[in-house]
Amino acid sequence: MRNYIGLIHKDADSDFGVSFPDFPGVVTAGTDLDDARRLAEEALAFHVEGLVEDGEAVPEPSSLDAVMADPDNRNGVAILVSLKGESRKSVRTNVTLSEDVLNAIDAYAESQGLTRSGFLARAARREMANSQDAKEYALSA
Repeated sequence: MRNYIGLIHKDADSDFGVSFPDFPGVVTAGTDLDDARRLAEEALAFHVEGLVEDGEAVPEPSSLDAVMADPDNRNGVAILVSLKGESRKSVRTNVTLSEDVLNAIDAYAESQGLTRSGFLARAARREMANSQDAKEYALSA
C-alpha cells in the first residue's frame, strides 16, 4: 500500500481542508481531523481509480522533503494518506440506464471531478454503507 502526502489547511472559520501535492486539484475537507483524514483517503482512492480507468499514469509518491521544498506547501501540515484498495482489479461491466439518467450522472460526475465509473462506485458504496444490511454487503475500504 502506497502512502501519499496530504496537506491539512485550516482557517479560523473553515473546516479542515486536505490537498495533495502529487495530485493538483484533488481536495477535500472534514469537520474535524478524523473526518478530514477519512475523506482524504476516500478522495485519493477515487481519484486514482479514475486515473487507472482512464489509462493515465499514477505518480509515485513524493518525499516529504520534496513536498516541503515548495514554498506553496509550507502553510499546510503534512500527513500520510494511505492509498487503499489500489490492488483491486477493475472489471468492465455493462449496465443499462435511461439516457436522461446517464446524462445527469455524467454531468454531476464531471462537476465533482469524477469519472462516470468513479461516481457510480462512490454512489454504490455510500448506498450500501447506509443500508440496514451494511455488514452483509460491506466493501473493504
